[in-house]
Amino acid sequence: MAYFTERAVTVADKTFFQFRKDIVEGAIKPGSKLNETELSTKYAVGRSVIREAINRLESCHLVERKANIGARVVALTPEGLRELYQVRESLEGMAARLAAKNMTDQEITDLNSLLNTHFQEVKTGDSYYQEAGDLDFHYRIILGSKNSHLISMLINGIYHLVRMYRVQLGMAGPRVATAFDEHKHIVQAISNRDEELAEMLMRRHISYSKNNIETKLAGY
Repeated sequence: MAYFTERAVTVADKTFFQFRKDIVEGAIKPGSKLNETELSTKYAVGRSVIREAINRLESCHLVERKANIGARVVALTPEGLRELYQVRESLEGMAARLAAKNMTDQEITDLNSLLNTHFQEVKTGDSYYQEAGDLDFHYRIILGSKNSHLISMLINGIYHLVRMYRVQLGMAGPRVATAFDEHKHIVQAISNRDEELAEMLMRRHISYSKNNIETKLAGY
């Protein structure tokens, strides 16, 4: 699945990746109006590069355009969360089922190693922040499904919007330990090639995560 690997091969790519990271991590606030002139100064590129980046961000659901307003970063809302997580629960549940069937033994070993690395982080603090890409537990399982349509829908579609909710609202506090335990059980099911259990545990994990984020969003 190498064709889903992202490499900043041009200035436009580099700008897009940094812009996206700033939105996901909250350096550019949810709901912010996007001004091309200000952004071209911020990222030290021309307005055409910013315009292209905004178009790409719109296609991955991090930016929306509204009549008489222009382009804005999407707001984090209870309704948006519910709709997003309904889709996520279904698609990532399917990904976990397929991963239990299709991941190689080496990929499963690597997934267990990743989880052990995360355990060290969870032990030493009260946050559970996962970088995007291969360092993200969910990303590994999505790729492990080996279903190119499913991967595209998740990675190129909703993955970074999901990360925006997770990073800004869902990766600290009491939820940390329980989320890690849920990850551990999902990996065990995948290791045992138990497709049905892997799907059920992933769906339940995402539902619990939604409830946690929903509670934090109410006081956001």
